[in-house]
Amino acid sequence: MPAVEAAAREIGFGSHTTDERLWIISSSSDVEPGETYLFDRAAKRLTLQYKIREKLPRETLAEMKPIRYKSSYGLEIPGYLTLPKGVPAKKLPLVVFPHGGSWGRDTWGYNPIHQFLANRGYAVLSMNFRGSTGYGRKFLNAGNQEWGQKMQDDITWGVKLLIADGTADPKRVGISGGSYGGYATLAGAAFTPDVYAAAVAIVAPSNLITLLDSIPPYWEPVRKMFHERMGNSNTAAGKAQMERQSPLNSASKITTPLMVVQGANDPRVNKRESGQIVIALRDRKFPVEYLVADDEGHGFARPVNNLAMFAALEKISRSISTAASSPA
Repeated sequence: MPAVEAAAREIGFGSHTTDERLWIISSSSDVEPGETYLFDRAAKRLTLQYKIREKLPRETLAEMKPIRYKSSYGLEIPGYLTLPKGVPAKKLPLVVFPHGGSWGRDTWGYNPIHQFLANRGYAVLSMNFRGSTGYGRKFLNAGNQEWGQKMQDDITWGVKLLIADGTADPKRVGISGGSYGGYATLAGAAFTPDVYAAAVAIVAPSNLITLLDSIPPYWEPVRKMFHERMGNSNTAAGKAQMERQSPLNSASKITTPLMVVQGANDPRVNKRESGQIVIALRDRKFPVEYLVADDEGHGFARPVNNLAMFAALEKISRSISTAASSPA
């Protein structure tokens, strides 16, 4: 698998004395959540001040490896793969975790979700699909109005790569994410139902038209940007496109075991978005777990709710891990 060599450390320079003799310097990596040092320029000496998550044993953390792969129409997609330590990288259970945004990005470094899953034996893949930031305007604009289409290809093709090279077991692949990553999770379950053995959609849009309709008045200046990036349901062609790209309208195709997570007070992805697809699935007697926190917004912030969500995520992930492995 083609890979890009990762830097050993990310270094950040903070405050300093007026004569610039003493500096506060931060250091982090994929296996180091963060250290802060006092640097004495004259003495050329670093003195450790503190570590973030100091009780976390660094020797247990798994490396995050940058990778690149070709997606549909030949576009090269950068991604990050974390493999569990101590086991061969062959036919592993895989969890795909696309980022939110969609015009955001994933970066190399310490990632608690990657480490949480890798610690439990899963390979973890995140990628910067077209429409992600940080790779130039052409790459960003390549995602315009491609929700659930070419942008979803960039996720699916990453799974195909890891299956083809033997890293991932095709029968034990799961997908999870929040916000746009939650949408991509629903889209994966609805548009490529044979790819995933389990899915956890967190604060996930299910209907692109109702998502845009829920934009509050104080967001009005960004509505034009949403029309450019997502689509414009005020035109016949735009409405048809967004209906096609909405997982809700393909709920009848979902066969993947699914959990939906929602904050009841979410101003960005209204509770209606999760409620619609949960109702559609339950109307056809399809089992779906629905976890709603009455005191949360867009994503979970309270520790007790995060613990509940990750306990449920681990339960779903365990169903992937214990699924019958495909023959070698």
